[in-house]
Amino acid sequence: MSGAAASSPRAAFGAALVEMAPRYPDMVVLDPDVCASTQTAAFREAFPGRFYEMGIAEADAVGAAAGMAACGLVPWVSAFAVFLAGRALDQVRASVAHPGLPVKLNGSYGGLPSGRGGATHSAVEDLAIMRAMPNMTVLSPADAAETRALADLAMRLPGPVYLRTVRCELPALFGPGHAPSLGQAVELAPGGDVAILSEGMMAHRALEAARLLGREGIRARVLHFPSIKPIDRGAIARAARECGELVTVENHSRVGGFGGAVCEAASEECPCRITRLGFPDVFMESGDDERIFALHGLDA
Repeated sequence: MSGAAASSPRAAFGAALVEMAPRYPDMVVLDPDVCASTQTAAFREAFPGRFYEMGIAEADAVGAAAGMAACGLVPWVSAFAVFLAGRALDQVRASVAHPGLPVKLNGSYGGLPSGRGGATHSAVEDLAIMRAMPNMTVLSPADAAETRALADLAMRLPGPVYLRTVRCELPALFGPGHAPSLGQAVELAPGGDVAILSEGMMAHRALEAARLLGREGIRARVLHFPSIKPIDRGAIARAARECGELVTVENHSRVGGFGGAVCEAASEECPCRITRLGFPDVFMESGDDERIFALHGLDA
């Protein structure tokens, strides 16, 4: 665990692009006019010849990235998650995932926290969409350090990747040497009474919930899943066998997201009782993020 100050994954992603560029000379970045929001402006300043401003046209950006990838480049398209999973979905499916091209997608402003950008900008269905996409790897970091590490991991994978980042600052869970593995969960706290399984920014909330349970004598195992697809079926099966009851927590709809992926794995590996915490089957409203999280039972 790290004692570093809180910082935002979106800022860490922008910094990671700059850090990775010398090691990956074929990497380019395409921006549908949101570089200040998704923090790719830093890459534009450092490597202007490898940065492409595409205008407010996410589908065009993904299509152009597919063409670049077919010619040997490794492009990042960095856009709001709600538009990559919605507006550009056909291009992601037909031009990127179907041929298995190495286009890397940064779905920024994932889930609820959108800086009060409005109810339409909350992406609560993107994980369900992307994990159902053949050939697509889906990653969701818990903090800034893991964002950097997963961005680098994405560059080393041969096919398309969806990296989900959030706008808000998050407490630091990991240090700079953190090296997550594809398809492997991270145990944040031991326990055998119940297991709390989380994705992305919900990891620190799951840890805090475990601390609250500890005051009542309940030992909760906390597992963080930076890799949602592929998912760590072994960790899920062990938690089901050893704890008997699982709770999943996600910054996403309960329909088709991380909790659904856990239920699918558990039903085939070791069936047990599972409680899924996430947003109900509704669109989000505008307002203070923490009040909305609390409204839906997603605070600690």
